Amino acid sequence: MRMRKKKHGAERILACAELLIQDPSVLKGDASAPFLDKVKKLCLEIGCGKGNFAVGMAKLHPDCNFIAMEKVPDVCCAALEKAMASRDDRPDNLRFIIGNADNLIEWFPEKSLDTIYLNFSDPWPKAGHAKRRLTHRNYLQKYKVLLKDGGKLVFKTDNVGLFDFSLESFSEFGCTVEWMTRDLHKSDRAEGNVMTEYEKNFSEKGFAINSAIVRFD
Repeated sequence: MRMRKKKHGAERILACAELLIQDPSVLKGDASAPFLDKVKKLCLEIGCGKGNFAVGMAKLHPDCNFIAMEKVPDVCCAALEKAMASRDDRPDNLRFIIGNADNLIEWFPEKSLDTIYLNFSDPWPKAGHAKRRLTHRNYLQKYKVLLKDGGKLVFKTDNVGLFDFSLESFSEFGCTVEWMTRDLHKSDRAEGNVMTEYEKNFSEKGFAINSAIVRFD
């Protein structure tokens, strides 16, 4: 469902400017530049939605810096405002980018990321749209360039078709699936799992959540 356009969205985003990387190209020199503590692990969420996962992970993992990317400004506005409201409850380890995953290589240095999170990405169900899926080999190639040695991709989706496509894509690309489940909330990794807004809504309706942790060898 398309999010209703926010009133005064640009002004509201500007009010959260301290958490927004307005020119992502500055990361190319040092991806940890937006953070005071630059030695922490660096994690990227692609498609952060309204920010529940990013804010939750930043609180739960103070030893990591998180960058959350969202391509829709009005959606990112909601995430930014949620993060601003949580500033007193978490370390200063979270920043946002309004942008598209197609530009990752232009923005981030090689081998700069420890973990990439893909949460409930658009499944693009039509066969002709396969190249738009964020687990298509074209995107996997970008992730391989950007992840450090031993870095991982963590993937969650409720869409069985996308999950099956992704597992096949991982295999064809030569990735190692370290762990996977067809029902995350009943798995051994349920504890400590931070849910997105979408995940909470669909799991409460009885939908199983598929998940995989992938390493690029």
